[in-house]
Amino acid sequence: MKTEVIVYTTKDCIECTFVKQMLTENNIHYKVRDISADAAYQKEIEALGFLGVPVTVYGNEAVKGMTPELQELVNKITEQKRLRQN
Repeated sequence: MKTEVIVYTTKDCIECTFVKQMLTENNIHYKVRDISADAAYQKEIEALGFLGVPVTVYGNEAVKGMTPELQELVNKITEQKRLRQN
């Protein structure tokens, strides 16, 4: 089963841009959910316990911002992709 990566963002969020760049540089495909374009997305991140963006979600894990926890999540995703390819 393929678990998707979702990045909750807004149009003018600079930190969101850095998160998306980090994922792209690590060849991680992701879906973007702009909370300013759809109020349902705002409710989704609130349900995860967050009020602002960026929020990166993978499976049952959610990380806010450009943090060491995000790097750990990226490492986990990259390792899982590598294992699936072998």
